[in-house]
Amino acid sequence: MAQDATFEEGGEQPLRLKANDTDDLAIIASLAQDAVFPASEISFQKSQRRFAILLNRFRWEDKTAAERRGRSYERVQSVLLVEDVLNVKSQGVERGDADTVLSLLSVEFEPGEDGTGRVVLTLAGDGAIALDVEVLDVALKDVTRPYVAPSKQAPKHDD
Repeated sequence: MAQDATFEEGGEQPLRLKANDTDDLAIIASLAQDAVFPASEISFQKSQRRFAILLNRFRWEDKTAAERRGRSYERVQSVLLVEDVLNVKSQGVERGDADTVLSLLSVEFEPGEDGTGRVVLTLAGDGAIALDVEVLDVALKDVTRPYVAPSKQAPKHDD
């Protein structure tokens, strides 16, 4: 009996995802959940209306395969990019502090009028970053090869 090819056999490629609606954003949010990053990796280029964070993303898409094969969980460096940003507000975030490590819990969109709205990045420890945007335009791009997760564990959440 023939067996279907697995994703792993197909030659994995880095993630390159784009969200222009809330359904797409939910996918990016689920893959970016539990990413960690130093506050110094937050960048807002006001003149280009571009906000970016270099994340150390847990590879949720690889979790089952790692468990099945008995190998270590992985992380990968990814850029979370938000375009058409008009304004940035933050709470509980010391931007530029390389010693402060933040953990991303969720990415959500609060719609405004005529396609505008707010992208809200919720961080562990009551931190948040709110991005007022002209339109929803978010991307998640892996920029390095995966590496073994330093904790050797998958993130856990209380129900």
